[in-house]
Amino acid sequence: MIKVFNLPDLGEGLTESEVVAWKVTPGQAVALNEIIAEVETAKAVVELPSPFTGTISALHADPGTVVEVGRPLVSFEVAGADDDGAQQPRREANLVGYGALVETGGRPARRARVTAASPVESRVATTATDPATAAASLAAPAAAPVAAPDEDAAAAPTPREERPRSTPPVRKLAKDLGVDLELVAGTGERGLITREDVLAFSGAGTSAGADAAGGPTDGPGPVPAGAGATEAEGGVVGRETRSPIKGVRKHTAAAMVASAFTAPQVTEFLTVDVTPTMELLTRLKADRSFAGLRFTPLTLVSKAVLVALANNPTLNSHWDEAAQEIVQYHYVNLGIAAATPRGLTVPNIKDAHRLSLRELAVALAELAEKARAARTTPAELSGGTFTITNIGVFGIDAGTPMLYPGEAGILAVGAVRRQPWEHEGEVALRQVLTLSLSFDHRLVDGEQGSRFLADVGRILADPGMVLTMI
Repeated sequence: MIKVFNLPDLGEGLTESEVVAWKVTPGQAVALNEIIAEVETAKAVVELPSPFTGTISALHADPGTVVEVGRPLVSFEVAGADDDGAQQPRREANLVGYGALVETGGRPARRARVTAASPVESRVATTATDPATAAASLAAPAAAPVAAPDEDAAAAPTPREERPRSTPPVRKLAKDLGVDLELVAGTGERGLITREDVLAFSGAGTSAGADAAGGPTDGPGPVPAGAGATEAEGGVVGRETRSPIKGVRKHTAAAMVASAFTAPQVTEFLTVDVTPTMELLTRLKADRSFAGLRFTPLTLVSKAVLVALANNPTLNSHWDEAAQEIVQYHYVNLGIAAATPRGLTVPNIKDAHRLSLRELAVALAELAEKARAARTTPAELSGGTFTITNIGVFGIDAGTPMLYPGEAGILAVGAVRRQPWEHEGEVALRQVLTLSLSFDHRLVDGEQGSRFLADVGRILADPGMVLTMI
């Protein structure tokens, strides 16, 4: 029996995901929970496990294709399955829910962004080993939209009348050159119409002819020969490189705009002599009881923030505009801004206020490792209550960090520098850093923000002060 697995809701109301790579091919036997694909949401790359034991019948989306939640993703040939749940999909810990399973032959999806008429067969892109280049190497053309039989019939082709297969840049080139793709024979794999096919048909098979069709401001279109462009979305156009706005970058942009135009933000700065903290860090690294743990300045700053939040709870709250309520959290999900090959992400450590220094060091190390490997789950990127961003790793001293939407505060930690500083009535070389605190002025008054920042500074200037604050 054929079972069609629809793209599941991967959490936080995400409406679509991009297929990054397939781990299976049609005809391949798979076991229950075997990883079959990697998909990228606006927040994270997620591994999808197989909901069945069976054989892959068809893949309904190329790598690089954006698929809406609830639309067909992959079909299985399942032996002995029935409709009363004999082989229903099993939820994984990092997935909020799976899309509905439907029998083949059901009513076509309405306004699906991916056509199921031309399933991917053996043409599966290989995942790039370098995460920074994975997005480019895996980019592939999106399939043409398919309208349901009862709507837009005149405007869009049905699966049986699919328009010639080509990529967006090739369609743009054909339009610029006045070429009807219906008349062009595709020489690419499975009849794909390539750029060369269009140029050959039009007689403009030179780079000069392609350039004449449109300039750089015309968008992803004719590409000069040798420019290194691909036929994926975007690409090199003349002296410009255009890339689609999607994935983490799209999510980050939306979040920053929302933050800037909803919360009145104030930033305060405090420069602190952290020599005692750095000396403590050295002792911790040499302590055998902490062998194998990775202690960094961020570890101790994070602990100081958690102590200061307990004494200044307004920094750990949320302005609920819809309910017209102020939500005071009695827990801390500590967000750590992470620069990854996919862009900026902010995973958070759940219930960080409960962790010892040892447990916090382990949690931070795991968070960093997963972020670098692009394996942070949507659940780990959701539900944060306060964020730390470590700009010091880039050699930056201070800045005005933007609030993560929904949070009352964010602390930027600058670089630790040796510089002349007044110490015990004399000038000495000390290790100094600057803290930059941004907060939502609807929730946090200047006094409250200042007291929080001062508390963090006091702890870092003299770690023993923690004993007076807990």
